[in-house]
Amino acid sequence: MLETTAAPPPLIDFLRHALARQTDGVIYRDLAQALRQAVTEDILSAGDVLPGERDLAEAIDISRTSVRKAIESLVHDGILLRRHGARTAVAERVEKPLSALTSFSEDMRSRGIEPGMIWIAKEVAPASPAEIMALNLSVGAKVCRLKRLRTGDGKPMAIEHAVVPAEVLSDPAEVTGSLYEVLTRLDRRPVRALQRLRAAIASPEDSLLLNLEPGAPLLVAERRCFTRDGTPIEFTRTLYCGTRYDFLVELRSQDVE
Repeated sequence: MLETTAAPPPLIDFLRHALARQTDGVIYRDLAQALRQAVTEDILSAGDVLPGERDLAEAIDISRTSVRKAIESLVHDGILLRRHGARTAVAERVEKPLSALTSFSEDMRSRGIEPGMIWIAKEVAPASPAEIMALNLSVGAKVCRLKRLRTGDGKPMAIEHAVVPAEVLSDPAEVTGSLYEVLTRLDRRPVRALQRLRAAIASPEDSLLLNLEPGAPLLVAERRCFTRDGTPIEFTRTLYCGTRYDFLVELRSQDVE
């Protein structure tokens, strides 16, 4: 971790070169982008402590006000974390293993983070063509739709759109916390899933919900889940904050005979 008062040369060199290439023209936004790149390219790692505002401003020859505004914008986006009585540090990222079929709440609790949510919408309605295909439903069948903002320790982490056949979950009011806890009680918890990941950028609505700048990176996961007998039970589309989530995959070589 970067604990010393003096600015670390690798970071300062990186910022100087990055600022020289920036073309925005607004220095605090240029610095914010350079710091964001430093995190993305592992010049700064999760938990690393940034130099003080004065030290950083002197080292890269810009005003302390610009440094403060750049840091505030990254704190707002959840990339940096400012604790009372301590220096600003790079926020920890949540690692979500792709090999395990777990709920958001289980992922958070396993990392010592308190899961939470804010409901956006609950409804029972006719299935859309995409939902009919994903859940292998008949035309005209109804589904239970659940849309919510998922939080970790009170911070927005993801927007989740979950769809379950209404014949399984007829009343969305039954889901007050974890959907998987409800499906477990109904003996319909999924045991297998197919998941597709893609990159996207945050829309104005997504940005407002996730406390991000418009156009910020998102990770979109679409997941079809199946019960033990192979019946499709859940179709979920989740928009994860690209700056707060890492997806972890374990790869194993095949034995060569």
